[in-house]
Amino acid sequence: MLGFGTITKKVFGTANDRQVRATGPIVDKINALEPDFAALDDAGLIAKTEEFKKRVAEGESLEHILPEAFANCREAAKRALGLRAFDVQLIGGIFMHRGNIAEMKTGEGKTLVATFPAYLNALTGGAVHIVTVNDYLVRRDAAWMGKVFAALGMTTGAVYPQQPEDEKKEAYKADITYATNNELGFDYLRDNMKSNLIDMAQRGHYFAIVDEVDSILIDEARTPLIISGPAQDRSELYVTINKLIPEIAEEHFTLDEKTRNVTYTDEGNEFLEQRLHETGLLPAEQSLYDPESTTIVHHVNQGLRAHKLFTKDKDYIVRDNSIVLIDEFTGRMMTGRRLSDGLHQAIEAKEGVSIQPENVTLASVTFQNYFRLYDKLAGMTGTASTEADEFAEIYGLGVVEIPTNRPVARVDEDDQIYRTAQEKFDGIVKEIKAANETGQPVLVGTTSIERSEFLAQLLEKEGIPHNVLNARQHEKEAQIVADAGKLGAVTIATNMAGRGTDIQLGGNVEMRVLQALAEDPEADPEALRARIEDEVADNKAKVIAAGGLYVLATERHESRRIDNQLRGRSGRQGDPGRSSFFLSLEDDLMRIFGSERLDKVLSTLGMNEGEAIKHPWVNKSLERAQAKVEGRNFDIRKQLLKFDDVMNDQRKVIFGQRREIMEADELEEIVQDMRDQVIDDLVDTYIPPKSYADQWDTEGLAAVLLERLGISVPVVDWGNEEGVDDEEIRDRLYEAAAAFMKEKGEQFGASNMRSIEKQILLQTMDAKWREHLLTLEHLRSVVGFRSYAQRDPLNEYKTEAFQLFEGLLDGLRGEVTEKLAQIRPMSEEEQQAMMQQMLAQQRAAAAPAVAEPVLPAPTQEAIDAGFVADDPTSWGNPGRNDSCPCGSGKKFKHCHGSL
Repeated sequence: MLGFGTITKKVFGTANDRQVRATGPIVDKINALEPDFAALDDAGLIAKTEEFKKRVAEGESLEHILPEAFANCREAAKRALGLRAFDVQLIGGIFMHRGNIAEMKTGEGKTLVATFPAYLNALTGGAVHIVTVNDYLVRRDAAWMGKVFAALGMTTGAVYPQQPEDEKKEAYKADITYATNNELGFDYLRDNMKSNLIDMAQRGHYFAIVDEVDSILIDEARTPLIISGPAQDRSELYVTINKLIPEIAEEHFTLDEKTRNVTYTDEGNEFLEQRLHETGLLPAEQSLYDPESTTIVHHVNQGLRAHKLFTKDKDYIVRDNSIVLIDEFTGRMMTGRRLSDGLHQAIEAKEGVSIQPENVTLASVTFQNYFRLYDKLAGMTGTASTEADEFAEIYGLGVVEIPTNRPVARVDEDDQIYRTAQEKFDGIVKEIKAANETGQPVLVGTTSIERSEFLAQLLEKEGIPHNVLNARQHEKEAQIVADAGKLGAVTIATNMAGRGTDIQLGGNVEMRVLQALAEDPEADPEALRARIEDEVADNKAKVIAAGGLYVLATERHESRRIDNQLRGRSGRQGDPGRSSFFLSLEDDLMRIFGSERLDKVLSTLGMNEGEAIKHPWVNKSLERAQAKVEGRNFDIRKQLLKFDDVMNDQRKVIFGQRREIMEADELEEIVQDMRDQVIDDLVDTYIPPKSYADQWDTEGLAAVLLERLGISVPVVDWGNEEGVDDEEIRDRLYEAAAAFMKEKGEQFGASNMRSIEKQILLQTMDAKWREHLLTLEHLRSVVGFRSYAQRDPLNEYKTEAFQLFEGLLDGLRGEVTEKLAQIRPMSEEEQQAMMQQMLAQQRAAAAPAVAEPVLPAPTQEAIDAGFVADDPTSWGNPGRNDSCPCGSGKKFKHCHGSL
C-alpha cells in the first residue's frame, strides 16, 4: 500500500519538479525570440549587449531582461561554437542566475550553461567570476567560452598561478573572469596586503558561478587558505623526533581513525619522557607535563600522526625531493599546499627529504568566508542533493535538480560484497576481463594511487591493456579521459571528481583531431576531421552494442557524492551504460564505519569463500553508514566555520580599514583621532578620573608624553595651577601635540607627510594583524581544554578574541602615534653620508672578484711532520695567532688559516 506522501508526489510532483515546471513560460519566451535574434547579423548581437547594459543602468531588472539576454547568448553560442543550448540548459542557467545550484548530470553541457547567467549578470558591470577546480579547465573554458562572450561584445580573462602581475590585473578587469578557487582566495588575501590601490588585482565580488560546487565549497572547505612567511629553521628537532617514533610500540598510543587522531597512553608518556631525557630534547629536571614542554609534546604528537595517519601514495607522494599532498577527493596533486603546525615537516623527516622551515601565518581565509563575500553566488555540479542542507545553512544556496535532455539509460547494479580484499580484487579482474572480451569500455574507480597501481599490476599479469590516471599521470589527464570511451578501453582512475573532460563513447573527436594535427601539421584539417568522425561513429556503434561504458568501483567512498560522481561518468546524454561497486569487509569504510547491522545482514544471507553477496539491504545499510560519516564531516566543517566567523568579522574590519586608508587622500583626521585617543588613555592612567590633584602623577605623565609623543610640556606646572582639571589638561595636550605635528608636516612638506602617514599606518596595521593571527592560532589550540571546566570553548574563544582585538586597536593607535612623533627629516650631512654608503656598496658590487691568496709551499720539516696542504685534518689545531704549521713563519690566520 502506498503512503500518503508517495501518492501526493505521484499526483503533484516533488517540490523540485514544481520549481522546474515554473520556468516553462520563461523558456517558451526565449524560444519564441529565437527567430528574431537569428535574423541579426554579428554586429547586431553586440549592439543588443550595449542596449541591455543601457537598460540595466537605467534601472530595468535583470529578471526582466533575462529572456532576451538568454536568446542573444544562445544565438552567439550557435555561431561561435556550433552548439545550440537545449531547453534544460536554459533552465539550469535561470536557476543559477537566481542564486541556486543547478544539479546537472555529467555530459549535460554545464560549461555552456554557465555562459548564460554570467553574460546576464555581467551587464551590470560588476565583477563576474566563473570558478573551476584546476588550471587546465580555467585555460580551456576561458578560451572555449571566450568565443561566445566575444561574439556578444564581452571580454574574457583567465587567472592562473604564477601569472605575471599585469596580465592578472587585465584578467580581473575583463567582464567575465575564469579562475580556480585557490587563486581567487589567495588573490583576495594578497590584495589586502598591498599598499596602493593601483596594485590590487580584484575589482570587487559581485557574482560567482562555482563549477563542481560540492568539491570546492564542501570538500575543500575544511582547509583554510593561508599565506605564510618562513619562521625559524628547526629541522634538527624533526629529524631527532623522527628517529624516536619507530621505537614507539602499539601499547604506547591509541589510534582513532574516525577522527584521524593519535594520543599517547600513560605507558607511552612514561616511555617518551625517558627517551626524550636520553636524547637531550627534554632537560633532566623537566617533566613532560611542565608548561615548558608543550612545544616538544606537540612535535612528538605530529611525528606520530605523520607515521600512523599519513600514507605515502595515498595522502602524499614524494617528488623532486619534496612532499606533494594529494587531494583526497579529486586524486590531484596540490603543489604548493602544505600542512600546518609542523605536520608537513614531520612527514618530510619521515620520508628523508629536505625539511622546509615552518611558516608564520601572514593572512588566512576559509573558502566558506571567501565565497560569502559575493553579492550573489551560484553553482553547478552533477552531485549536490545529498548535501543540500549544508549548502542552504552555510551559503544560503538552494539545490535544484535539472532534468536530463534525454532519459538516463544507465543500469546501476547492487553492490557486490566479498569477505576479503583478495577475493574482491580477484572478482574485479574477472569482471574486467569478461567486459573487455566483449569490447565494452571499463572505467575502474579507485580511492588511492596505491590501489590503482596494485590493480594495474594484476591486469598486467592477465595481459589486459589499460591506462592509469592518478596524481602521477595528471599531465596526461585530458587525453586518458578522452580515450576512456573507446572500444575495449580499460581505464583505472583515482577519484573522478571534477575531471572536466567528458568520456564520449567511441572516443573524443576534438581530442583526436588535435592529436592528429600535432603529428602531421601539413594534413588537411577538414578531410582529417571527416575521417576521424567516421571512425568514431563506427566505434561508437560497436561500444553501444557492447553495452556502453561500464563504471566499476573498487570501494565506496566516505561520501555518497563522490560515488555518484564516478557513476555519473557513464550514461551521458542518454547513452547506455552500467555501474557496479565491488566491496570487501576489509575496506576502510566497512571496517571503521560499517554498522553491526551490516554484519548481521551478511551473516543472515550467508557468505562462502570467493562468492559475492548482492542485495538491496546491503546498499541501504552502506548508505546509512555513509550518511553517518557525512553528518560527522558536516559538524566538523560547521565548527571550523563558527571559529573562523569570529576571525572573519575582525578580518573584514581590518581589510575595510586598510582600503579606506588607501582610498583616502587626507589621513590627518584619522591620525589626529588616534593621537587624541592615546592622549586620553595616558591622562586616564596618570590622572585617574574623579581623583584629587595630589593623587596625580604629573611627572610620570610629562616623561611618557616626551617619550611617546615627542612633546615637552609643563604638565607639572599645569597640575599646580588653581582650577585646572583633567579635561583642561587634555585640551592643552591635544593642542600641543597638534602644533608639534603641524610643524613636522611643514618640515616634510604636505604631500610627503601624507605619504609617510599612509605607509606607517598600513605597515603598523599589517604587523599588528600578523601578531594577532598568531595569538588567535595559539588561543584556538588551547581553548578546547576549557570544556573540562564546563565552559563552552566557542564562547570563551569569542570573548577572548574580542578582548585581543581591542588590544590590537589600542596597540595600533599607540604605535602609529609614536612612530609619527619620532620621524624627522634627514640633515644634509646624513643625506650625504647615506649617498656615500650607497656608492661604496655599488662599487663593491661592481669590483672584480678578489683572487684566491697564493699560499707558501710547506717546508720539508713540516711535510716530514705529516703536514698536507690540502688536508686540514693534518694541520693539528693551531690558534688564530699561532705560527702556521706549514713552516712559513707567518701567523696561522694570515697563512693557511685564512682559507
